[in-house]
Amino acid sequence: MQDTTDHSKDGQLTQEELDELVAASDTGGRSPSGPIGTFIMLVALAWSLFQLWFASPIPFMVGFGVFNDTEARSIHLAFAIFLAFCAYPAVRSRGQLVLGITVPVVLGILFMIGAKDGVSTWWIPVISLLMVAAVILGSPHDKIAPWEWLLAIAGAGCALYLYVFYREISGRVGAPIPQDFVVAVAGLMLLLEATRRSLGPALMIVASVFLAYTFLGPNMPSIIAHKGNSLSEVVNHQWITTEGVFGIALGVSTSFVFLFVLFGSLLDKAGAGNYFIQVAFSLMGHLRGGPAKAAVVSSAMTGLISGSSIANVVTTGTFTIPLMKRVGFSSEKAGAVEVASSVNGQIMPPVMGAAAFLMVEYVGIPYFDVVKHAFLPAVISYIALVYIVHLEAMKAGLEGLPRAYEPKPILQRLIGIAFAVAVICALSFGVYYGMGWIRPTFGAAAPYIIFAILTAVYVGLLYVASREEPLELDDPNEPVTALPLPGPTVRSGLHFLLPVVVLVWALMVDRLSPGLSAFWAAAYMIFILVTQRPLLALFRGDMSFGADVMEGMRDLLEGLVAGARNMIGIGIATATAGIIVGVVSQTGVGSALADVVEVLSGGNILAILFLTAILSLILGMGLPTTANYIVVSALLAPVIVTLGQQNGLIVPLIAVHLFVFYFGIMADVTPPVGLASFAAAAVSGGDPIRTGLVAFFYSLRTAALPFLFIFNTELLLIGVGWVQGIFVFIVATVAMLLFAAATQGFFFARNRIWETVALLLIAFTFFRPGFWMDMVSPPYSEEDPVELVQTAADTPAGSDLRIRVAGVDDVGEPIEFVAILPISDGATGEEKIDAAGILLREEGDQMFIDDVAFDSPAAKAGFDWDQEVLQVLRPVDQPSKYLMFLPALLVLALIIWMQRRRVAATPRSDAAAA
Repeated sequence: MQDTTDHSKDGQLTQEELDELVAASDTGGRSPSGPIGTFIMLVALAWSLFQLWFASPIPFMVGFGVFNDTEARSIHLAFAIFLAFCAYPAVRSRGQLVLGITVPVVLGILFMIGAKDGVSTWWIPVISLLMVAAVILGSPHDKIAPWEWLLAIAGAGCALYLYVFYREISGRVGAPIPQDFVVAVAGLMLLLEATRRSLGPALMIVASVFLAYTFLGPNMPSIIAHKGNSLSEVVNHQWITTEGVFGIALGVSTSFVFLFVLFGSLLDKAGAGNYFIQVAFSLMGHLRGGPAKAAVVSSAMTGLISGSSIANVVTTGTFTIPLMKRVGFSSEKAGAVEVASSVNGQIMPPVMGAAAFLMVEYVGIPYFDVVKHAFLPAVISYIALVYIVHLEAMKAGLEGLPRAYEPKPILQRLIGIAFAVAVICALSFGVYYGMGWIRPTFGAAAPYIIFAILTAVYVGLLYVASREEPLELDDPNEPVTALPLPGPTVRSGLHFLLPVVVLVWALMVDRLSPGLSAFWAAAYMIFILVTQRPLLALFRGDMSFGADVMEGMRDLLEGLVAGARNMIGIGIATATAGIIVGVVSQTGVGSALADVVEVLSGGNILAILFLTAILSLILGMGLPTTANYIVVSALLAPVIVTLGQQNGLIVPLIAVHLFVFYFGIMADVTPPVGLASFAAAAVSGGDPIRTGLVAFFYSLRTAALPFLFIFNTELLLIGVGWVQGIFVFIVATVAMLLFAAATQGFFFARNRIWETVALLLIAFTFFRPGFWMDMVSPPYSEEDPVELVQTAADTPAGSDLRIRVAGVDDVGEPIEFVAILPISDGATGEEKIDAAGILLREEGDQMFIDDVAFDSPAAKAGFDWDQEVLQVLRPVDQPSKYLMFLPALLVLALIIWMQRRRVAATPRSDAAAA
């Protein structure tokens, strides 16, 4: 894409300024030239090579360079902190200057307050003053000041402390020595300063507030008060063990996330990003509002491999936003479409902004299941966004971009599509069963056979690509005479799909760990980067083979360095979010937050969900996706689980985590923070607040989905087979399109108020038909608790009883909640109850749980000894909930008929003006 030399008339930024915007938010706004720049590049390269080595099976094969998880996390954080101080200048604004001075002083005072048992603290003010001095002295944007080198080395040294003294530390966990105190306090302050530089003030403020809460627990309001923790306890919990900074979040960043970010960086460096954009435009650019639809599709494809909504906005937006404006979208609407589609990329498997791998650890289910549950809502959300763009284009009477070819008849196109689908299915079955045959046949040699087959396919696809013209991104501000041809455009980059195939195969079919899967995908991507240019030159008959080999090596080097620089913010974010997770586990603030939400909501389940959604939005403001998910899942997921169970809502844990995750990433859209909206406004020249508001309006479909899948877990493909899964997908997609038509106020024509309300009700009925059926025919009958044994006898095996019990929680406080008791085979009610692991005790007209067998189904459901059974709900037969579709379809048919009549009665020019 050609660079412009100055600002365009509508205030757009130049390409150089956009590159600086991405660098400032994702890779670091400072890139010194000369030997210093080369040194930073080598450090970033070393980080990528270390992560490839750690993820690969080679260390175990050669018996050298094997690191345990704690050692690897220590090295990972050392690289991140060192590069953060080198790549990001000290101060970007006056507010950040004040924050950089205030936080070390306040934390120094708190650390001194928390010091007990004769711990010497004279050194704490020294560290605080040195941190303040470094911030006040500031730093230039084009070089690194001497004191910044000291901060970088000190921060890396504090992180490496666990690696260097691993054996000594493991022998004194819980009893830190003076050396541990100094390293931990300095490390926490340096980590927070690195956070301020690389991620802005939001996460630094949140982590600092949580640290303050750790020390000031006794002085808090009674509802969130706790006993308070000493400096010794904080040092041990946050830095010396793996409960805080070096916890699960940093472990996921070390083991999984880096490799996926590196894979995306290498894929983009090879030209896949440009390929995705061009394919989207060639296929969809001719439709109504074509550039906007292409923006949604290209952002979805980029989101598959990207961990940053801001980078997605700027990468695809520099091309899509000007073209959207050219076909009639306003600056704000063009920016909002790009924001909505780019942020949606964070909920799109397989990467999900790196949160998918955190969910594996926090929810405790396989990666394949995380992807399966997250897939359907993400796809539905993208389809709905394409439809929203279509409605906006219809309302404004917009057309698409001109095509360079005459379209084929519709029947011929449908036959072509069907043939393409058939070929893809045949290839998929051939590959799946072919691989299944190769592995047992060739044994240990199978990987080499598979690599040879992949390479043959790669060479063949490169030969096909060499027959086409190389893809070039034209300047979107120049007139578009015609769209690229779909066939040649698609054929010119099919080889980019092979590393994605390797990744998906390793994850989904071979069920390798995410880290090892990403390693093999990245390794194959390295092979492509090195060989792509020279092979294309060879097939095209170019004589610059040697130059192309060097160019390929340069692409590889730049991709490895860019991958490491893209990881600086994520590495810092996961470590800092570990502070918050550590505080939650150390102080029990999660249960206190549940009490606050319960008081505010009055126990109403919808109010609980709305409050949790708002808190997720607030906590997510200004945080990158990974840190965002860590914070909201640690604080708010337990709130929904606890309060939901107390109020009769039993939700799978993955649904709860996806709920808070969805609302956390909505903070990237929502004003006043909305970082992605500000990035899009910088590209479009529009107003950032208005862009954010329009984007939020477009994102209502994403905000509605979490509420729907909390109550209807079929949307997450939980407990459904393939046939029912397809049915759920079709129905949910139709429902989301109707929801979009209602919120946009336009279906076939502009909606009347009653039509909008009716469309919302129809959409809700399609999403959750059981809501209405439960009113007509209740799904449970209430039984006498004393008759629990007889109720179990009357309940068929494989069903569940919903039982409300009263008891005490872990700290002896009274609690009521609903638990699910699975009923298995048994000839009598006593046998079924015994199989569940419960011993009952009847006292007059009351029933108590006398004992619960260890690790039994009842124990896993939350039952415990001496709980009183308050209510027993037995499932009863219901008519099919899908019968509710019939009245909904009749009302929908009436709306369609009435709107089409209005369209037919309105002259075309009047309809466009409306």
